[in-house]
Amino acid sequence: MRTAVALFACLALLLSPAPAPAEGPQATYVLRVPAPKGDSAQRLLRLGYDVLEQRDGDDLFVVGDPRTSQKLRADGFPSTVETAMPPSERAPRSLADATYYGGYRTITAQFAHLDEVAQAHPDLATVVDYGDSWRKSQGSGGYDLKAICITRKSPGDCALTPTAPKPRLFVMGQLHAREITTGDMAWRFIDDLVGSDLTAMLSDLEVWVVPIANPDGVEIVESGGDSPVLQRKNANGTCTSGSRGVDLNRNAGSHWGEVGSSTNKCSETYRGTRADSEVEVQALESLWRKLYRDTRAPGDTAAASADTTGAVISMHSYGDYVLFPWGWSTQKTGNDAALRKIANDMAALSGFTAGQPGEVLYNASGATDDWVYDDLGVPSFVWEIGAGSGRCGGFLPPFSCQKDAHWPKVRPMLVSAMKAAKRPY
Repeated sequence: MRTAVALFACLALLLSPAPAPAEGPQATYVLRVPAPKGDSAQRLLRLGYDVLEQRDGDDLFVVGDPRTSQKLRADGFPSTVETAMPPSERAPRSLADATYYGGYRTITAQFAHLDEVAQAHPDLATVVDYGDSWRKSQGSGGYDLKAICITRKSPGDCALTPTAPKPRLFVMGQLHAREITTGDMAWRFIDDLVGSDLTAMLSDLEVWVVPIANPDGVEIVESGGDSPVLQRKNANGTCTSGSRGVDLNRNAGSHWGEVGSSTNKCSETYRGTRADSEVEVQALESLWRKLYRDTRAPGDTAAASADTTGAVISMHSYGDYVLFPWGWSTQKTGNDAALRKIANDMAALSGFTAGQPGEVLYNASGATDDWVYDDLGVPSFVWEIGAGSGRCGGFLPPFSCQKDAHWPKVRPMLVSAMKAAKRPY
């Protein structure tokens, strides 16, 4: 009987358009799954699949190994192979190495870059340690959590107080560790702020950049060297049938534990044991409360006041979207018109699609962008950078794509965000 099952599985793989899995570590596939917006999409998420932030009509996309297609079929979801990615091998790698996978900077290089920029431009840049990663909090390696504040410094600038004199734009990358495009976009933005025409905009604006929001997860990604490991979550926990960790973008305390998150520790959308359980999320929320005034009354429909300043951008990949709250529901926020205009203005510069997550993808709760707007009233956005296919699409585009394909789209969006942060409402 087991022989027959094995033969059937092999036949199914041979009939799919994907190449046969390589020997050794299993290949990874992106599977196209019919899942229209609404109940079907939300059921797919509830089952704990690794659903990408990408939609094509009625279809969503799931990352998995050759067994995932069989599991999807058993759960009532037919699938076809969209693309195949090479297997990830966790090759030993020195953290002192500056780059991996053709040019992407390691955590060590990213954090050294912050210090170098601050040393070279003391009139503009200040590095801030805002917490510890999970591994560091456990005394088992890990990293400081680091941000850089960039502005033309005057008294009171870059202070950890919500009453600072200038509006603030906050940009972060690699909250989901495997989304390596976003760390590179942060690196380029930092260099641009201190070495181009953008510097002139810093007289009346502070820009805060966190290039690596999930360093423990990124350490796992870069351990694969030229075959990066597709780690999404942080490093907190164990798992025998998937990846370890908690999804930091399902752990924030805004409608935590609702749609689009999982209680399964091995799920890529595992939400953790409680709201804000993860030290990385706690540190971000603490930092945001120090940077921004709270201008919104409690309640899902309350609007933030017209004198709100600032904006928060969380860069992700991929799908070519500009998303804004609410993500837990298609219900509109009290500032929907303003959020929608800012998102549409940014999307128009890049050819991206703007909308609430439930309008263009699916609903998900516990996201950091929802938390920022919910807790503080500050406009917050998620950018899903990169197409779903093609040479420069997906999680692992060649490094040359960052300069040639992604940065030319992202830079104008960042400039738009810098302008919007001054008086968003």
